[in-house]
Amino acid sequence: MTSEITLFVNPTAGRGRGAHAAQPAASALRAAGFSVRTILGENAQDALTRARAAVEGGTGALIAVGGDGMANLALQAVAGTRTPLGLVAVGTGNDFARALGLPVRDPAAAGRLIAESLKGALLRDIDLGRVGDTWFGTVLASGFDSRVNDRGNRMRLPTGRFKYDLAMLAELAAFKPFPYRITLDDGKVQEIEATLVAVGNGSSYGGGMRICAGADLTDGLFDITVVGDCSRTTLLKVFPKVYKGTHLGHPKVTVHRAARVELVADGITGYADGEPLGPLPLTADCIRAAVRVALP
Repeated sequence: MTSEITLFVNPTAGRGRGAHAAQPAASALRAAGFSVRTILGENAQDALTRARAAVEGGTGALIAVGGDGMANLALQAVAGTRTPLGLVAVGTGNDFARALGLPVRDPAAAGRLIAESLKGALLRDIDLGRVGDTWFGTVLASGFDSRVNDRGNRMRLPTGRFKYDLAMLAELAAFKPFPYRITLDDGKVQEIEATLVAVGNGSSYGGGMRICAGADLTDGLFDITVVGDCSRTTLLKVFPKVYKGTHLGHPKVTVHRAARVELVADGITGYADGEPLGPLPLTADCIRAAVRVALP
């Protein structure tokens, strides 16, 4: 493997932590003998174009510095190649890094770990989800949670996580379950009323909400968590349990495993790794060993 590697940096991640994190991560990598170049990009599309060019040019690794959004963007460049992906997780949620057991908000430690992994060839192939040409590492969200995202993204004020807390309260006020049609692998179409349907390659979203707590990044299957037609009161009781994954034992919650899932519902946007995919219907496939990652 070449000693020339690429830092893929989101300077605005974690309210500016991305810009500050790049330097200690780069220092750790250079101390280990790597030559480091940095990609910023004028916007997401320009950054992705530059990252893809680095991968095609033979960079030894692409190291995403930022949060889950930056990790997701990096996946679009490295998925399906043999170029290793490293994560310096300094965003707000960092769910992909958590799923991989990587350091969070410690860029120097992340840089040292990546250097050790690359030098020792301690790399692991993991699964990814794919919707059309778009890859994702953690969870495809649809339903109540994605409606909260929609509303939060439309709000200019307040800023930060509090905006989404307010968006959740507003969505609760208008809450009702959604009619879904779900098809798992080549099975029959299931018509259900559901609060949300989450398709998990990884276990969590939203900064540690373990919506698909049993998901395994290497089994070639999604964990599909369906929260049924619960009332507003039941939702308020169940939702806090998602941080420990204990919501999975509630009678209104069911979990399925499949390599392919089709979701059909009106008025719902799908989000993957916190990024909008577009309105349902959407079909997601779990692709085995789609990306090589640097791990402890």
